[in-house]
Amino acid sequence: MTGLREVTAFRAGVTRVLGLLMIVVSVALAAGCVLAFTSWLPANVSRYEDYRTAERCPANSTPDEWREDCLREIDLNIVDTVVRGGKGGEATVDGERFHGKLDFGDPGPLLDTLQEGDKAVGTVWRGDIVALTKGRIRQKTSDEPRDEPQMIAAGGAGLGLLAVTGLVFGAARLVAPRRPGPFTWSRSGKRLFFTNLAATFGVGLPAVWLGVPWQLVTPAIVAVVLGVDFFFRGIRSSAEAGAQ
Repeated sequence: MTGLREVTAFRAGVTRVLGLLMIVVSVALAAGCVLAFTSWLPANVSRYEDYRTAERCPANSTPDEWREDCLREIDLNIVDTVVRGGKGGEATVDGERFHGKLDFGDPGPLLDTLQEGDKAVGTVWRGDIVALTKGRIRQKTSDEPRDEPQMIAAGGAGLGLLAVTGLVFGAARLVAPRRPGPFTWSRSGKRLFFTNLAATFGVGLPAVWLGVPWQLVTPAIVAVVLGVDFFFRGIRSSAEAGAQ
């Protein structure tokens, strides 16, 4: 009898330790959520607005520093290109003020036509080459600011929901280590995790493609996760009632 009590006490202690670890991880996730909405998202919106309103540098001006707020064009030589099928690629370029690799999210319309020795014109903004032009063909690089705050908002919402879930599950293990109730991985944790993951991308990506305001992304993700959870809770309750 004493041995059984010791085993039970040991298991309860392990459960409490796991609950504490879940809370610690949840605090880190909550910090990521706060940073997403207070730092990353505002910085992304501000950078895009600055780029959208940037004017071309005066034609007779001499660049005093590399990180200018105006748009400047520089001549570049194509050293090498790498195309990764439908996943974009990179171009190695060389110029008077720049030598390095430019990443592209798509192989076309320009990257897959470039060859070693070609001449091109790079558009520079704040030290980054944001576009490459050859003749009449222009292609944006991966460094060009984009109006895509929706995915940052979606990521922040996903982190926030994970933090809340982890805090609740961790607290349940600290308070009632022997009877965590529904707050287990098999009963509701797995469902909440994968629903959250699916909602983050399932709402965030279409919001980017459709240009949905980022302010609507967070409530939409929360609504999806809560709606799916309530739906499956209803099914479980009905099944348990039927079994009785």
